[in-house]
Amino acid sequence: MLNYNSVIKNEINQESVSVKEISQVMKINLRGKRREFLKNIGKNLNMILPTEANTSTTSDKLTAIWLSPDEWMIVSNQLVSKDAIKYELHEMLFNSISKTNLGAVTNVTDQFVQLELKGKNIYEIFSAGSPFNFNEFKEKKGSTTQTVLNHIDVIMHHKDENVVNLFVRRSFAEHLCSWIEDCASRL
Repeated sequence: MLNYNSVIKNEINQESVSVKEISQVMKINLRGKRREFLKNIGKNLNMILPTEANTSTTSDKLTAIWLSPDEWMIVSNQLVSKDAIKYELHEMLFNSISKTNLGAVTNVTDQFVQLELKGKNIYEIFSAGSPFNFNEFKEKKGSTTQTVLNHIDVIMHHKDENVVNLFVRRSFAEHLCSWIEDCASRL
């Protein structure tokens, strides 16, 4: 795990929008399409990967986000120690999937920053910086999308009413947070 500073020094709180970094959460990228891959993942994660576009599945410990017909991001629902270098789940999946050539398992914990946005005006901010139509997205809990926000690639997960988890590459996270804060201050 990288030794890094948080993107947001303090939680951003505007009148109707709050943004905080959820740190440190394990994130794993899975790729595969064979039946054995899906069966093995289901057995190891004790959950079924979502197969419908722009959806997710959630268990007590994990959330699986659909990224493409053969790609998912697995996100821990629990914080892990900042000193953690290896994750048991990653090791187990790597040994049972990658080493047996069923698919690919990649730890992307340090690649993506997870932001949690809350508030009644978050969709106004999203609409100001994204060409995506959020009408259906905001009505369906668990929906996901990959889009651009202020010209930055992001993955969005509708966690709850007016709560969205946003995943952004670490190198763009600080810029995106500044834009969100500026946009929220103008609402």
